Amino acid sequence: MTKPKRFSKREREIMDIVYRQGQATAGEIHEAMAAPPSYSAVRSTLAVLEEKGHLRHEHEGNRYVYHPVESPETAGMTALEHLVDTFFENSATNVVAALLESKGPQLSATELDELTQLIAKAREEGR
Repeated sequence: MTKPKRFSKREREIMDIVYRQGQATAGEIHEAMAAPPSYSAVRSTLAVLEEKGHLRHEHEGNRYVYHPVESPETAGMTALEHLVDTFFENSATNVVAALLESKGPQLSATELDELTQLIAKAREEGR
């Protein structure tokens, strides 16, 4: 398992915005933040995230457009591994049980069938 990335609250919010949008300028990020700091604070945080290797930028005219370095899939798997390890005792069974017992959205019959097929496939592959 890769070591999870530690972000400050502001860094996490910015990374979430960039992942959701696929790319974003400092102005777009500033507008999308729930309780934005100053524009210059956003730019400073973007520079820190770039220095840490989480973002890269391209020039578009007179502005920078920021992109995540990791693909959303890779970042999602890293976050999921961290979540499973931290909150579910590194147990896939505990994660699935929590989802099934959740008061959130109920799984449809189709989704339950898909899960059954995924479990059968994992058994066949010895996972």
